[in-house]
Amino acid sequence: MQTASELGQNFSLSALQKENEQLRHRVQWLEGILHHVPAMLYSYDNNKKSITWCNQGLAEAFGCTPAELEGLGMDFFKSIMHPDDFKLAAVAQQSFRNHKQQFGGIVRVKKQGEDEYRWLLGLEVPFTQNENGEVVEIICAFLDLSGAMDTNAALSDALAEILRRQNENLLNKLTAREKDVLALAVQGLNNKEIANTLNLSRYTVETHRKNIRLKLKVRNSTELVSLARKIGFQ
Repeated sequence: MQTASELGQNFSLSALQKENEQLRHRVQWLEGILHHVPAMLYSYDNNKKSITWCNQGLAEAFGCTPAELEGLGMDFFKSIMHPDDFKLAAVAQQSFRNHKQQFGGIVRVKKQGEDEYRWLLGLEVPFTQNENGEVVEIICAFLDLSGAMDTNAALSDALAEILRRQNENLLNKLTAREKDVLALAVQGLNNKEIANTLNLSRYTVETHRKNIRLKLKVRNSTELVSLARKIGFQ
């Protein structure tokens, strides 16, 4: 006959086994959700610059298995991202080193072995941090915009609204005089002509244009004019 102590131990072991089985099923259920969610998910080590985990959606989108993607880093992203968009990866990494709480954008990626790019909407947020409060891992989610075919009209309206708000934010960075200079630059006037039109010195106009480029984060006059037209200057 079992003693009370032995009965208690058996009961505790049985309870632990039952709890463990429940936890196992719970983990499997959560993993199933992550692999079937209609988005591409992965975590990324911001210091080692490598993928630490991904769901099945991301793996299938890039023609790999989750195991094959783990450990891959910047070279992999460079191989699948459009050359004009790859620079965003480095910008995202630096933004989290500067304690930014989220980073988002639209990028073009392609499946390995294919030539056609797809537009993805991505959002990244900090996941784990070290003892100094520095971001270690990042959680990233991508949504394939080509998959939103049932809401084309709404998608178009949403993107137009987002662009309008971004344009307003850019314009708010400029002073009234900088806007005057930018408007004339878009019309094709050079610094001397802008100075004569606004009754300013050429040096002042050059300073305004330099400040405008810094605020709008463009490298040269060509990029400046192109961006200005996008935000409403004609």
